[in-house]
Amino acid sequence: MKVNESQIAELYAFTRKHYVEHYDLQTELVDHLAMAIEKQWAKNEHISFDKALQIEFKKFGVFGFMEVVEERQKALSKKYSKLIWKHLKEYFKLPKIILLLILTVVLYYLIELAIVDRLVLTILLALSLLAYVVDAVIHVKRNKAKKNNGEKKWMFEEIIRSYGSGLWLFFVPVQGINILNSTDVEFAVKSPVFIAVFSFVFILLLMVSYIIQFEIPKKAEHYLEETYPEYKLVD
Repeated sequence: MKVNESQIAELYAFTRKHYVEHYDLQTELVDHLAMAIEKQWAKNEHISFDKALQIEFKKFGVFGFMEVVEERQKALSKKYSKLIWKHLKEYFKLPKIILLLILTVVLYYLIELAIVDRLVLTILLALSLLAYVVDAVIHVKRNKAKKNNGEKKWMFEEIIRSYGSGLWLFFVPVQGINILNSTDVEFAVKSPVFIAVFSFVFILLLMVSYIIQFEIPKKAEHYLEETYPEYKLVD
């Protein structure tokens, strides 16, 4: 006996009922459950579909499919981190490394000015706030557009969209600049070496933010088709 199309539809509904929202993981679980049910039928064809399903579901333990979902989340998050690193390495090669160094030098001098000039500090803080607002607007619009389309949810796509909020890293230098601007801070902290390292690290964080917010989402379709060969075939 084989699981028919109507029963396959029931298996999809069953996974959704048990909090599996993403189509890719639903499909994997449906395939697993269907094969397991067919194996039961090979031994005893009188077992009903519902009973066979419950027998297989119990094998997942008290938490049902939750552990499977969590494991997949961890695996795909790790894959996404590697993707960020792959893009970031490009900024240590020509010609992008030139941009990296130029931005570091510019920020270095801006921070030096901010230490002695409150106006520069205010401008940097205002730019940080503006970047945060822009980031929030872009992030909300992307998520709203996806929700309104009513398309199937893919876990890796959701990771790309949710991690796409990255410009919050603009707030990283704010506290640093405030520390540098403090009269209580040690002279060593205000030294050129410290400011140079601080500037370089911040620019790296800025690059990571840009990669997360723009570069990876721009190539999202490619990465999703690479992860899910069936992605382009599913409406």
